[in-house]
Amino acid sequence: MGISLPIPVITIGLLIASNVFMTIAWYGHLKFKTAPLLTVIMVSWLIAFFEYTMQVPANRIGHGYFSAAQLKTIQEVISLTVFAGFSWFYLGEKLGWQHAVGFGLICLGAWFVFHDWG
Repeated sequence: MGISLPIPVITIGLLIASNVFMTIAWYGHLKFKTAPLLTVIMVSWLIAFFEYTMQVPANRIGHGYFSAAQLKTIQEVISLTVFAGFSWFYLGEKLGWQHAVGFGLICLGAWFVFHDWG
């Protein structure tokens, strides 16, 4: 007897996990500026592999329940949220009011994508 999770839960969960891996792949090396560039690229590709193992199933499972535009919008909001946390906690970069305003505008844009204008 298996537990069946709703499609939005599976899709969004996989997108969150994939974005954590991708953010680490793209920005994790910034703390290691003395590492050789080729090494950084290879490690980033290795990490990105795991991102793809979650991103592709998330889109495949979610498409049909969500439109492609909605999937991309969800991914972008998650990506920005994960990145904001990563840059604050891992890189130690402060986030200001302008970041909050920008994020709010992106969320407003997401609302427009998901609103049924009939």
